[in-house]
Parts: sequence; C-alpha cells; structure tokens
Amino acid sequence: MQPGNLFPLVVVLIGIAFALGYARSRALATPLGGIRHLKSLPFYYAARASLWCGLPALIIFALWLGFEDKVIQTLVIGSLPADIQPDSPGRASLILSQISNVASGALSPEFVPEPIAGAADRLTALRAESKLMMTILVICVAILGAFVAWLRIAPHINARAKVESTLRKIFFMCAGLAILTTVGIIFSVIFETIHFFHKVSFLEFFFGTSWSPQTAIRADQVGSSGSFGMIPLFVGTLLISGIAMVVAVPVGLMSAIYLSEYASKRMRSIVKPLLELLAGVPTVVYGFFAALTVAPFIADAAGWLGLDASTESALAAGLVMGIMIIPFVSSLSDDVINAVPQTMRDGSLALGATQAETMTKVIFPAALPGIMGGILLAVSRAIGETMIVVMAAGLAANLTINPLEAVTTVTVQIVTLLTGDQEFDSAKTLSAFALGMMLFIVTLALNVIALHVVRKYREQYE
Repeated sequence: MQPGNLFPLVVVLIGIAFALGYARSRALATPLGGIRHLKSLPFYYAARASLWCGLPALIIFALWLGFEDKVIQTLVIGSLPADIQPDSPGRASLILSQISNVASGALSPEFVPEPIAGAADRLTALRAESKLMMTILVICVAILGAFVAWLRIAPHINARAKVESTLRKIFFMCAGLAILTTVGIIFSVIFETIHFFHKVSFLEFFFGTSWSPQTAIRADQVGSSGSFGMIPLFVGTLLISGIAMVVAVPVGLMSAIYLSEYASKRMRSIVKPLLELLAGVPTVVYGFFAALTVAPFIADAAGWLGLDASTESALAAGLVMGIMIIPFVSSLSDDVINAVPQTMRDGSLALGATQAETMTKVIFPAALPGIMGGILLAVSRAIGETMIVVMAAGLAANLTINPLEAVTTVTVQIVTLLTGDQEFDSAKTLSAFALGMMLFIVTLALNVIALHVVRKYREQYE
C-alpha cells in the first residue's frame, strides 16, 4: 500500500479506537451509577486509546519512510558486480540515478549495461516488498495498540493525567524536532561548504568576479577547472531584490495606510481582498508576465530612449517581483496598523492633531516594529525567488549594476547546480552548498539588523 493510502487508513483506525474506548468507558460506568464514578471523563479514556493506537503506528510509519530509501539503495548497490561497484560517493550517486531512471521508465534498459538493468528490477522489487511489509507492520501495531488500550480501560485509572502527560511530551518532542532540524540543516550545509573550500580557494570564492562552474572539455581552455567567484551572483541578487523593494515597500505601505485609516468599510472590503489575490498567483505566472510582457516593453522603451537593453533584464524581474510581494508588505502592515489602540488615535485627534499628523507621529511609530517585520519578510521573499528571475533575468552571471542587463541570483544558480546527473562531490555541486551558506548568513544579518531597528525605535504603550 502506498504511504498516501496507508496514512488515512491509520487515521481511520485511530478514530475507531477512540469510539471503542469511549463506548467501553461508558459501559464500565453504567453499573457504577454513571460517569461521575469514573476517575476521568469518557473522552480521556477514548483519547488514551487513540494515542495507544496511533502513536506507535505513526512512529514506525515515519521511521520506515525515513530509512527506506537508504536501506534499499545500499542493498541495490551491494548487489552490483565487483567490476562496476562505485569507488566514491559521487560515482555511487550517478549509478543510483541511472538505476532509478531505468526503474521509473525514464531511461530504456537498452541504453545501460545489463547489471544496471538488473539492479533496476531489483530496486522495483525491493520497493514493492518494502511497501507491503510497512503496511502489514503499521496496521498490526495500530490494531494491537488499540486492543491493549481497550483492555486497560478501568474506572480507577486517571486517564486525563496520562493523556495530558503524553501530549506534553509530544509537544516537547515537536519543538525539539524543529530545533534539531534547523541545527541539522545548518551543520549539513557547513560540512559541505568546508568540503567545497578544500577544492576551491577561499579567496577565489569570496573575491572572485567571475562565475563559471562548468568544467571545460580541454585543459587548455579558459576556466578549465571552473570559476567560482560569488560576487556577480550576490550583486545580481541585491540588484533585483533592491528593485523589487523599491516597488513593493512604498506601494504596499501606502496601500496599508489608505486601507486602515482613510478607506471606507465598503471600499476596504473590496480593495483588500483584490490586493491579497496577488499573493495567490503562482510565481510561474508572474514569470510568464515578466518574460512576455514586461521585459519586451522595457527593451522597446529603452530603444526609444537610445539605450541598450537586453531582452532579459534585472529591471523586468525586479518590477514583477515587486508586484508579487506587495501583499506581503500591505497585508502585514495593515494588520499591525489596525492593532494600534483606537484610544491613541482619539487622544491625538482630541489634542488638535490632523489625521495625517496622527498617522505619522503616533500610529506609525507604534506600528513600526510590525511594519519592519513585514518588510523583512518581503526582503526574504525577494531574495529567495527563483522562477521570475529564470524567466525574466536569465542565467548569465554578469557583474553589473545596470538594471537593463541580464543578471542572475544565488537561488537560481543553486537550482541550476543541483539539477541533472552529476557527481555529488564535485566542486560544481558543492558550490551550491557554499552559496546556500552565504545566503543563510546574509539572511541572518538582515534579521539581526531588523531586530536592532525594532528595539531602537520601539515605543511601549499601555
């Protein structure tokens, strides 16, 4: 059974365990004179039964999914003949990619060696066996847990205390898992970044002005070992993000001020949902709009003015990206401004201040921390955008601050570097982790700066 079908089945079993536990607790309470003679309400006995049913089954389900692919890949690689056994992690990654492509039908078995085709059949068989074993084990554990919990229902058991204790542990584990996941991501990126710097000079990466990670075919070609200067990528990222913020911040902030302070209720009920619709448009649609409408318009307008503009430009990507993130600034700023107590508005107006003075000298300073948070979210969204940049600004890593030229960003290059069949331990692939680490550091710096600004200008009100 596929995981997508097994999970709903486990949920159904949890519901059945809840119903059976509830019915048994009420049945045990009837001879005693009612549920008031139970140590806890029937709901808690039922919840305890559902926890016994669901928790072990879901833990096994999650662990199986987490380790299934790794175990199967190890078995498949181990079954290969000695003459094609991979001698490095990169080689193993390429062989596994070939086997997976053959198993999925994306690659014909005729184009690969016979052992690879046999390994693909073994991979398919192991996956089928794994799904069957997982289904049987998870269902049996769920039924067994529900049965044991059903038997252990008794009037003297404080089910409420046990359920609440279990839930506290679950909440603690979820919080710890989130923290451990973040730490794991950071350390995994750090380790691969260190591996990258064993292959590429630290100075070249941070101060190089050329980005060309492709390895040339001949050793006498320029950049035969690749060029990994990150400066063009970060300049392109800052250029496009800067253009986007120039569009999004004023428009979004002014829209929020109008909707919260000046618009009528009817106008607000119409304009705010329409404005927030922009956040629901897929980024690929924005990319098409930028590539097919905005970029040609900018190129034609530049030609009329006698300027040389590329058909793919940072200006086109930045303008459309700015339109895309307007709702992030507008919606958050609007909510923050509306959260300012009405008494502050009334007090300012009562002292003779105009509505504009009240907005600029009372409401805006009070809402500044939340507004900064919205702007920071918009900056993070702009830095992480990929699709619009690919379609409107291109893939060329040009070191320029001219918005009419084609540039690329860090996120676009990360996607490009990790796409396709290639050795994982090559400098080209590892450079994606180095770029990701630098992007993480930049984002962290933005958060620190925003926190400093918020603390400096925050005003406390009762």
